Amino acid sequence: MADVEKAREVLKEIFGFEDFLDGQESVMAEILSGRDGSVIMPTGGGKSLCYQLPALCREGVTLVVSPLIALMKDQVDALEAKGVKVAFINSTLSWPEQKERLDGMRRGEYRLVYIAPERFKVNSFLDALQAVKIEMVAIDEAHCLSQWGHDFRPDYMRLGRALTAIGSPQCVALTATATPIVRQDIREVLKLREPFERISGFERPNLSFTITPVEKVAQKYARLKTVVETHKTGIIYCATRKKVDEVAETLHTWGVKCIAYHGGMKDVDRERTQNKFINREADVAVATNAFGMGIDRPDVRFVAHFEIPGSVEAYYQEAGRAGRDGEAAVCELLFNYADTRTQEFFIEGVNPGAKLIRDVYQYLLNEADANYELHRTLDDFKEALGKKNVMAIGAALSYLMRHRWIERFDVAGTRTKGTRLLQPQVLTRDLKINEAALEEKERRDREKLEKMVQLCFANTCRQQWVLEYFGEENAPLCGSCDICQGEENSERRAPREEEDLIVRKFLSGVARMSRRTATGWEGIFGRGRIVQMLMGSKSQEILRVRLHQLKTYGILKDYGTAYLNALARSLQQGGLIVTQMGEYPLVTLTHRGDQVMRGKTSYLLEWPSHNGGANKQAKEIAMEEIGFDPRLYERLKEVRNRLAKSERVPAYVVFSNETLEHLTRLRPTTLETALNVKGIGQAKAEKYLEPFLKILREEGT
Repeated sequence: MADVEKAREVLKEIFGFEDFLDGQESVMAEILSGRDGSVIMPTGGGKSLCYQLPALCREGVTLVVSPLIALMKDQVDALEAKGVKVAFINSTLSWPEQKERLDGMRRGEYRLVYIAPERFKVNSFLDALQAVKIEMVAIDEAHCLSQWGHDFRPDYMRLGRALTAIGSPQCVALTATATPIVRQDIREVLKLREPFERISGFERPNLSFTITPVEKVAQKYARLKTVVETHKTGIIYCATRKKVDEVAETLHTWGVKCIAYHGGMKDVDRERTQNKFINREADVAVATNAFGMGIDRPDVRFVAHFEIPGSVEAYYQEAGRAGRDGEAAVCELLFNYADTRTQEFFIEGVNPGAKLIRDVYQYLLNEADANYELHRTLDDFKEALGKKNVMAIGAALSYLMRHRWIERFDVAGTRTKGTRLLQPQVLTRDLKINEAALEEKERRDREKLEKMVQLCFANTCRQQWVLEYFGEENAPLCGSCDICQGEENSERRAPREEEDLIVRKFLSGVARMSRRTATGWEGIFGRGRIVQMLMGSKSQEILRVRLHQLKTYGILKDYGTAYLNALARSLQQGGLIVTQMGEYPLVTLTHRGDQVMRGKTSYLLEWPSHNGGANKQAKEIAMEEIGFDPRLYERLKEVRNRLAKSERVPAYVVFSNETLEHLTRLRPTTLETALNVKGIGQAKAEKYLEPFLKILREEGT
């Protein structure tokens, strides 16, 4: 631990911090031991320090691969202000300037050097690095190297080979959000050797997540106005540049000091606009997803999404830019299902498909001049090929560039990009295109959008849903999202023994009518057919596809079609089953539903009622005849809310409204008599009951 103690001294001397944040010390120990590894740490958790501090405790140079020029400049400026010897190398520097900094690295003048990923594709640059004593390479925003991540960048894919070319120094990858499959990609692409993996947790307890369904644009603006007026300082994410301008203009009419930021702006304008927000000259930033990496403004009190993002990863990373100071902040998504069309357009745009790639290449062969060049805009390509999505044309050209069949260049005196064939002897039919990989990437992109839609429709704790998406099992309820705080969910509760058996039988039926895949479950039938099977229907539709031969056929016939349909809706709201998008609404299990079916996790549902016989009806009638005191009910409700707040759980986790009503009517004064009240078991009684009994005893005196 001597190395960690030295790091602690440097932490105080250079950065002015007394001690590490949660999760940093164990990461520091692993890195200082010389091991390769990956670090998953939430936004605001102190990722940057995990590579900056070890670099200052060692000899040699630490290279930091960073995807954004603005991000690396901000970090370099901050370190220089602390007296650290640091530099950056990216496309803003000429080759002589880059060479001068490489010479400085060889002389040991820098401890950290930030490098843009595209530099590593230049052989002369790699050759120059071989003469430098490189202690470690830190890959920031490492999710960019996985095509299953939410911000895939092809230049990151070369980093594994580049590391080998410069002698395979210690490598540490860092990111804020990564699913298990992305974490696996990080290990494989970078060829990490017996790596450690540290996941500090994805939970952001200071953030409150709300997803507000809206049908019209006017409703979006009305809700957005409330959020802005209440929380003052924040970021509003929009899906398109056009929407950024529209929303920013609307905010200006409200008298809000705001900026508009998107990828269509010139570099100098983007930097000026971003700095205006960081320096607090504007209260609100309206932006596309181009805005965010490295935005180090701690007092962002809200992040709003004007439309649905394309993936849970993108949503959670963008939302995580709120409350970086650790104080409470809100994250609001204005959800209209129709907005998914924009994301589907983007998916089509970044997944051109093998046919379009070949069509674009053939067009180049047909139209290129004697120098094998073509000076045409993307719109010219689109019109000539009869396509609708200009993004897809650009993606096809990018694919051809990555495989060195073409190159793109600036045409002097114009804003048009030229295209040059590098291997004009290669015919279209001879292009080696991995069609399976292209199809799989598109499938994954659509699956990510589908998961985002599932989150919007889910009736379970928002943060719990997201944490389980990232692989955290049995994640806790956050107690602060719209679902946990929603009054309409006060009747959600854990199942009784009989109810749990019904649910697991229903889920087993869904599983037998689904297809298990490598990434989860895939639906084959809709809800109506599933209910028919569970009811033991002898309809032609059931018999024709032999569903009557399933072990779950007729297993719930005693409960009736109406109850099973209502239960299916509750299971969907509870996040245990999902209706998948597509031509037909096909129902299947979620990961959580699979776990519940196997009895491996707990769950809460809003339970539908069903006719349980005359005795049950008689009990309900008798309960109605017992007097109800609304004043006492409110007193009990206040106690429940106080307990829920102190435990950081939703109110219904303590006792449901129905249980409070029964306490109000029956007025038990001892634990033994209270155990007869619906919704009170031994564990809850021991944990929560006494303050309620105290009030009931007072009322009885």
